[in-house]
Amino acid sequence: MERVASQNMKNRFHIRTASFAIAALSSASLHAEVKPNPLFTDGAVLQRGQDVPVWGTAAEGEEVTVEIAGQKVSTKAKDGKWTIALKPLAEGKPLTMTVSGENSVTVNNLLVGEVWVCSGQSNMEFSFDGSRNANEEKPNAQYPEIRMFTVAKKVAVNPETEAVGKWEICSPETVGGFSAVGYFFARDLYKKLGVPVGMIHTSWGGTPAQAWTSLDGFGDSPELKGYLEKAKATLAAGTPAGGDVNQNSPTTLYNGMLAPVIPYGIKGVIWYQGESNAGQSKQYRTLFPTMIADWRAKWKQGAFPFLFVQIAPFDGQPPEIREAQFLTLSKSENTAMAVTTDVGNAADIHPKDKEPVGARLALAARALAYGEKIEYSGPLFDSVKMDGGKASVSFTHTGSGLMAKDGDLKGFTLAGADGNFVPAKAEISGDKVVVSADGVAEPKAVRYGWANTPDVNLFNKEGIPASPFRSDVD
Repeated sequence: MERVASQNMKNRFHIRTASFAIAALSSASLHAEVKPNPLFTDGAVLQRGQDVPVWGTAAEGEEVTVEIAGQKVSTKAKDGKWTIALKPLAEGKPLTMTVSGENSVTVNNLLVGEVWVCSGQSNMEFSFDGSRNANEEKPNAQYPEIRMFTVAKKVAVNPETEAVGKWEICSPETVGGFSAVGYFFARDLYKKLGVPVGMIHTSWGGTPAQAWTSLDGFGDSPELKGYLEKAKATLAAGTPAGGDVNQNSPTTLYNGMLAPVIPYGIKGVIWYQGESNAGQSKQYRTLFPTMIADWRAKWKQGAFPFLFVQIAPFDGQPPEIREAQFLTLSKSENTAMAVTTDVGNAADIHPKDKEPVGARLALAARALAYGEKIEYSGPLFDSVKMDGGKASVSFTHTGSGLMAKDGDLKGFTLAGADGNFVPAKAEISGDKVVVSADGVAEPKAVRYGWANTPDVNLFNKEGIPASPFRSDVD
């Protein structure tokens, strides 16, 4: 009996202790501190020229006020969250933002300028320190108005609300850990625009596009049904630790690394990915435009510029994945592609020459996002006319003219009705390339750079390389 009574007393003690703990937690939740999202911390760059969403957490029903640059906006927290929209801010001297409720948070050294998301897999993640000219460039990387927020890697089965990371101000001491492509893109934009540039870097090496697509982003596409079903099964499991859920699973990186930065005000996106989808290149023709549409739908900022890098030459990367990227240009509006046939490495999937990549993306941004009347792309296949045993190939983005770099034009092949492609002779004729080959009296199809590591040299006179292509797309 004594043991029973003793056990009952212990049970009552544990119940009371639990009750006190619950009460304490409830009390804490009632007095939760007002807190801005981690994106709105010291050193952040805010997008100019458009409404600026600001959000965070607070106690249920608590009134939250945001003050900055003469603006004062208030709202009430609901379900522990709050969000407000600031009217467009103008670039200028550093600003201070105050977020207040029962407590007050001050965010210092805010700049207003241009904000871009840089995302993808390892070639976007590739650090500045690993790039070819890092030692020469690093001492010059003193750009206090260029800043990068690198999102910590995270797998999630449901959309997260807070990104882990901080804004880093660009300097020789900090730039080493920046995304190399992101840095060179931002540097070129900054030099041209003369306004602050903020980069939100969210990437993970070796990951496929389906991991960066939301659950409802797959839509009802039959080609993507498998990803949708797998993502639903992942949700049912309820935890990344369950089964084989990882950074390659559908939706997991959208949930863990992209959703937390939406709807931060941005100008556009730069993207370097595709290597991990090369084995499903034909499917990527649907998946990639679907992912772009998904991001735009989630951000609710319209068809913002989405600029991407065509996969560089490498022994393990087939031409079909570059074709899928090229075809995306005609499927997704306000997009541009940086071709990298001249800066790849046949033996290394991570070529070190990232400066030209950032430069070509910046050219595209200047044209698409900022309205400059410049040539921003290399020649892109448009059409072909077969006549008299020759193929006359037309291109868009010929710029001020076509040119063969370092010698005779190379990289073209031609096939007749038998489908057997043979090396061909190619010559520039005005804004066209005329292709012919011995033994192919009646050509049916022409290809350019159709190899894992294409040996090609067609450029426009602006110095931008042409994209590989084939006229016989299946």
